[in-house]
Amino acid sequence: MTEFNDRAQEAYSVQDYSPAVSIEGVEIVDLRRFNDDGGAMTELGRLEDGKLAGLEGFTVRQVNYSTMDPLAIKAFHLHRGQTDVWYVPPSDKILLVLSDCRAGSPTEGTTRRYVLGDGNSRLVRIPPGVAHGCRNLRTDRTSVIVYFVDVQFSVGDDCDEGRVPWDHFGRDVWEVERG
Repeated sequence: MTEFNDRAQEAYSVQDYSPAVSIEGVEIVDLRRFNDDGGAMTELGRLEDGKLAGLEGFTVRQVNYSTMDPLAIKAFHLHRGQTDVWYVPPSDKILLVLSDCRAGSPTEGTTRRYVLGDGNSRLVRIPPGVAHGCRNLRTDRTSVIVYFVDVQFSVGDDCDEGRVPWDHFGRDVWEVERG
């Protein structure tokens, strides 16, 4: 077996390839993308009476379209009652950071990172009490988020648009992992 010098041995670690612990209630749904010689189409969802097929118990009340400037960070949103379902087109690349803030949840305090888009078509269900924020990983152009919510936006006493600071879970959560 090869010996390392002291400096390399001090910095040495073995990468962990085991599956990461998921946050209870967060769902990832892989979508089908249909390609032909003229382009591509992704079916985001089938609705029946506002219910989104494949996401049990989720009724769409509003659909939103958001853009993010290159390298921008939008974080953190935290809802008491609203569920979000996010979609990022495969041509874009967004880092989604989720952290379970629900008191008593089996995954309370768990923080996870997901890269959305980047050639993939999928939905991510974000339940109430899970803080969520994102960073556009593109350096040269805006990226898009389409998201479905089960509560219509309102102002005043009914507003469920809570926030925690962008660095609440540490500044390093936004950095591209190297190695």
